[in-house]
Amino acid sequence: MSSTTPPPAANQATNLTVSRGLAGWLTQHRTSMAFSCYQSGQLFLVGVLPNGSVSFNQQKFTRAMGLCWQPSGRLYLGALDQVWRLENMLRPGEVGNGSFDQVLIPRNAQTTGDIDIHELGVDPDGHILFVNTKYSCLATLDVRHSFRPLWKPPFISRLAPEDRCHLNGLAMVDGRPAYLTAVSRSDVVNGWRERRHEGGVLIDYRDGSIITDQLSMPHSPRVDRDGSIVLLDSGRGRICRIDPVSGMRKDIAFCPGFLRGLALHDGFAFVTLSKPRNGTFAGLQLDDEMRGRDATAWCGVMIVDLSTGDVVEWIKLDGFIAELFDVVAMPGVRCPMAVGPGTIEMQNNISFEALPVD
Repeated sequence: MSSTTPPPAANQATNLTVSRGLAGWLTQHRTSMAFSCYQSGQLFLVGVLPNGSVSFNQQKFTRAMGLCWQPSGRLYLGALDQVWRLENMLRPGEVGNGSFDQVLIPRNAQTTGDIDIHELGVDPDGHILFVNTKYSCLATLDVRHSFRPLWKPPFISRLAPEDRCHLNGLAMVDGRPAYLTAVSRSDVVNGWRERRHEGGVLIDYRDGSIITDQLSMPHSPRVDRDGSIVLLDSGRGRICRIDPVSGMRKDIAFCPGFLRGLALHDGFAFVTLSKPRNGTFAGLQLDDEMRGRDATAWCGVMIVDLSTGDVVEWIKLDGFIAELFDVVAMPGVRCPMAVGPGTIEMQNNISFEALPVD
């Protein structure tokens, strides 16, 4: 952890353990990762230190939710009432604290109000797109207002702060929105809560058509290299592959926890798992699956081989933190760290471009 992270209180301590091969796997596949925890408001950056050990850097962002990584060295994070933009402050060849090849510092936070931002994307013009779950729409930032709506599912009659269908996941293709997930087609306040076990939908953004409605609490659609859609059928605890034409579903793997947050890299899936909260699993097939497998729910990140469904590496969190949200792979980055808002490090980290020489 970064020195900016205060030691947790005894009742808020979380123990992190990793699979024995995680450091080697990240090195072999030339990537690091970031994942978010809205429950405790944390952003975790995971990489490999020069000595070959796994690095965890942890910073506080209230209700940290959706993440979007840009290869230029930019990380977007949706939080309670703001969208944060973090930039790599290092110049070429620089290293932070003797170990870190990316030092991400908050450079902008645009206020949206509490609209329950879920997943994020960035279009080719640099506009931030986000799933506005509270208002059941896809939106972007606005210089004057809380947000500017761009699209709503055809079954939503109007925008209202009612979280009607629990629109949550966003897949981008070539910088454009392609697919979204919702827990139901409900058009009444919190209607999705009575439809958690069935009727979850994958929606084609381009024409509003429903590709499949045979899902249970779907999350995090992503487009794979072959054009198929990989998503989380969270009510069943499955990573699935969906044919975008026929809507046919093929199960890839079962993971022991509530799934939300998915990243694809090198033929593998990074997926976040959470423990149940207030009967999260009740009434879901996931509950039966867990009992049938004599399984205990995880909180953590699993790396799954998409060709076999095998879990190849993992991170496990035990203790106060029990729920995670999103995860992103950071290809080409070996060991990232962040600077947290409101910290001494943020106050003292000042950089600028030199004046041109006459």
